[in-house]
Amino acid sequence: MYDIVGGEFFIRLVDAFYDGVEHDEVLMRMYPDGSNTVEARRRLAMFLTQYWGGPHDYMEQRGHPQLRMRHFPFAIGELERDHWLMHMATAIETVVGEVPEADREHVTMELAKYMVNAAEHLRNK
Repeated sequence: MYDIVGGEFFIRLVDAFYDGVEHDEVLMRMYPDGSNTVEARRRLAMFLTQYWGGPHDYMEQRGHPQLRMRHFPFAIGELERDHWLMHMATAIETVVGEVPEADREHVTMELAKYMVNAAEHLRNK
């Protein structure tokens, strides 16, 4: 998908996502840096860029993603999953308009499918 949307797309997606998260009391209690999400934004954008076929900056800087292990210290149940997905769905809607129209539905569906699976995979309570 990286070849369709490019790296800047993932930065804008993550920024739109965190713009919502920063005002969400359910999710913000999981951020040790409080409302300073600069590093969280950078890491998620790098991860998504790599996952979808872009440069391997995430792997080079942080190693294997190990998403379950990295998220294990945080209690993630249905409520947290649903809040996370709500903000991610809004972020996808916000930025997908910049994707070429011929690819928009495909990009939206692939992102949504991945995000739902990832959010459910990280549940630990």
